[in-house]
Amino acid sequence: MLIDYLPILVYLIVAIGVAGGMVALSEAVGKKIHTPVKDLPYECGMIPTGDARSRYSVKFFVIAMFFLVFDIEAIFLYPWAIVYKDLGLFGFIEMGVFILVLGVGLAYVWGKGALEWE
Repeated sequence: MLIDYLPILVYLIVAIGVAGGMVALSEAVGKKIHTPVKDLPYECGMIPTGDARSRYSVKFFVIAMFFLVFDIEAIFLYPWAIVYKDLGLFGFIEMGVFILVLGVGLAYVWGKGALEWE
């Protein structure tokens, strides 16, 4: 039983060895000359301004969660579309209820103004 996992173990050891070897080689051979200009972050050729650790608005995360919810909805629609004929009317009604619940949720958050980006 454990002998079946031997190729996976060998592959894992080789992958870790190759990755570790590349890191060690780049550390050993690479140049280590640091200048103030070289240590600046590159932002489209412009000199960076402000602090890179500024806080994001909570609305950003709320909209990100809405994106995930509707992305998951799309993921559920693909398998349903594949077996649509096998499910018949029952499957159609269940998916309609699923989409209706998500639509009501979208209308609710839209009405509350959660999608307003200020």
